[in-house]
Amino acid sequence: MSLKIGDQAPDFTVMTDTNEELSLSDLRGKNVILYFYPKDNTPGCTKEACDFRDFLKNFEKHNTVILGVSRDTPKKHTQFKQKYALPFTLLADENGNVCEAYGIINKKSLFGRTFLGIQRSTFLIDKKGIIRNIWRKIKVAGHIEQVLQESELLN
Repeated sequence: MSLKIGDQAPDFTVMTDTNEELSLSDLRGKNVILYFYPKDNTPGCTKEACDFRDFLKNFEKHNTVILGVSRDTPKKHTQFKQKYALPFTLLADENGNVCEAYGIINKKSLFGRTFLGIQRSTFLIDKKGIIRNIWRKIKVAGHIEQVLQESELLN
């Protein structure tokens, strides 16, 4: 079953880029942007992370936390954060449980080969843990402005 706007966001506990556990429920009382991306240090993923970095102060004005999620390890996330001065938390969903709970694992094809991978997606979750918007199969260009506009409506 696919998640939809108005659903309770599935809770999870995973390791962060600082090797600490974080649960989504720990952030109740704050709005959360949970964005899923395929892999650290790839062109689209780097652009998306840097866009969130560059607009972070705008999101913070609206009591909004940004969390990036991929299946990379905490160590890879730490290197990615340092390389691009990313000031928000990256979550290491190494076993893919969070990706599955949010329904963003899909068939992809590259060079004639089919595999399961992360579909670039963003979830806007309100202070009570309710999903207020979902963007799936996103294009990085212009996405940050859409997310910012919707997050401003939560306050």
